[in-house]
Amino acid sequence: MTERRLDPLTGEWRMFASHRQDRTFLPPDEHCPLCPTRPGGPPTEIPLPSFDVVVFENRFPALVREPPAPAVAASELYPVAPSAGANEVVVYSDDHTFGIAQMDADRVARLVAVWADRYAELGARDEVAYVFIFENRGVAVGVTLHHPHGQIYAYPEIPPRPRLELEAARAHLAEHGTCVMCDVVGRERADGVRVVASNGSFLAFVPFAARYPYEVHIVSQRHAASLLDLSDPERLAFAELLQTVAAGYDRLFGFPLPYVMSMHQAPTDDGQHQAISHLHVELTPPHRSAERLKYLAGSELGAGAFINDTAPEDTAVRLRAAMSAVSA
Repeated sequence: MTERRLDPLTGEWRMFASHRQDRTFLPPDEHCPLCPTRPGGPPTEIPLPSFDVVVFENRFPALVREPPAPAVAASELYPVAPSAGANEVVVYSDDHTFGIAQMDADRVARLVAVWADRYAELGARDEVAYVFIFENRGVAVGVTLHHPHGQIYAYPEIPPRPRLELEAARAHLAEHGTCVMCDVVGRERADGVRVVASNGSFLAFVPFAARYPYEVHIVSQRHAASLLDLSDPERLAFAELLQTVAAGYDRLFGFPLPYVMSMHQAPTDDGQHQAISHLHVELTPPHRSAERLKYLAGSELGAGAFINDTAPEDTAVRLRAAMSAVSA
C-alpha cells in the first residue's frame, strides 16, 4: 500500500507505505548499503569503489514519481490521493564514519551545492510543491543506517510545520510589513544571550521559545528565501556555521549527539511565498542532558504543546562554550 489520506479532523495529509516495514535496519558495518561497492566486497546501493557525494532514489519510498492507485476508495469525508513526489537519499561521503561534524567547510559547501541542485530539480516537477531536506542522526531519533546521510522528501503539498510557519509569517507581514525571521535575526543579534555562533552571513542561536533544550536554528542574516538565493560566499558561510554547530554538538557531552536537522525554505509550487519564506535550518537533539532524553509525551503528542525543562538562555551558554572550542 502506498497512498495519502486526509485527516478530516486536522486537514493534514498522512502518508502510508506498508513496504517500509521491511527496510534495512542497523546492519553490521561490513554490510552497510551506503558504503562503496569495493572489489571482492558485497554489492551496495552505490556501485562505485569510491565517491564524494552520492544521491539516489530511496528503495523504500513513501512518495514516487508514478505512484500506484490508492488501495482504498476515497469519499467526501475521507479523501485519498496517490503518493506523488520523490524520496531521495544523500550520502555525504564514502567514509562510514565521516559526517558533517568531521568535514571541513569546503566539503560541506559541496554538500550544500548538491542540496541546492536537488531543491531546484525536484521543485521544478509539476507534482512537487515543497522540497524538504533533512538528516536523522543517531539511533535515538530512529535512524536505521549508521553511515552519515540525509534525505530529501519532495511533497505534493506544503507539509504541516512549514505551512504553520508560513501562515505565521504571512500574518506578521500583514501586521508589521516585515519578514518575521528577519525581525527574529535582528532581535537575537541585539540580545546576544541566545546566540551560539555566527559569521558574516549566518547566525546560530537557541530559539526564544525552543521546543528542545539544545535546539539550535541556523538562519541567513539577510532575507534569502532558499538555497538558490545564496551567493557562493554565502553558501560557504552557511557550510562553515553548519559544521561548527555539528562539531559543537559532539563536544557538548563528549559523544556524537543525535539530532534531526530540518531545512526550511520557500515552497516550489509558485513564487507567492518569497516574501514570507526565510531560509533556515532547525536542529533538534532529543537529549536534555548527557544521560537523559526528552521524550514526547502527553502534552507534546496529545495536545501539541511542548514543555521545555530548561531556559534557552542557559543552554545557549553551554552550547556557545562547546562551539567556541571548535573554532578556537
